[in-house]
Amino acid sequence: MIPALEALKRLQEGNRRFASGVMSLDKLASANKRTDLAAGQEPFAIILGCSDSRVPAEFIFDQGLGDLFVIRVAGNVVAPSQVGSVEFAAECFNTRLVVVLGHSRCGAVTATLEEMKRPTKSQSRNLRSIVNRIRPSIEGLLEEESPSSHEKLMQRAVRANVRASVNQLKHGSEILEQLTEENGLLIVGAEYSLDTGLVHFFDGVPLD
Repeated sequence: MIPALEALKRLQEGNRRFASGVMSLDKLASANKRTDLAAGQEPFAIILGCSDSRVPAEFIFDQGLGDLFVIRVAGNVVAPSQVGSVEFAAECFNTRLVVVLGHSRCGAVTATLEEMKRPTKSQSRNLRSIVNRIRPSIEGLLEEESPSSHEKLMQRAVRANVRASVNQLKHGSEILEQLTEENGLLIVGAEYSLDTGLVHFFDGVPLD
């Protein structure tokens, strides 16, 4: 079992490699590694990220086959199936780090802001279910928006949505609460920049 802080350091180092364009050749899947992993897995981190095609966790953290347990859903929202997936990995694989990974200019957050400004009747109930999960975390921000601050509003909304998902994982599961209190589980929030390729961990990260 890899402790949470060591796992976090691995992710940070991997992301620095990715952002600088220096990827690890040993992360490429070999036939031997595929065979070894067929018998079982021991991912060192759980990533709950957005489905956006520009934010593949294995790439941006420079990790290979079997390193990460990745759950992807538009807007990195937390619903029962996502909570259950995190519980499964944390319990079955003794993975001690969970990262909720948002990203700049998130389409799901943008859709939520637009729906709040100009409600539509034609939106599908499935998309609306995502919007409704994001809405509570950003409603207060919309009231503060000024005509020239849309970009700033988006930045704050993305982070508010990540914080809300972190909070739901921390306090919406007895299993995760117990693992946090007794077994060193750490749940943190982060944002990936589409422009720089860097991930900034900003919520739940212990101070040095």
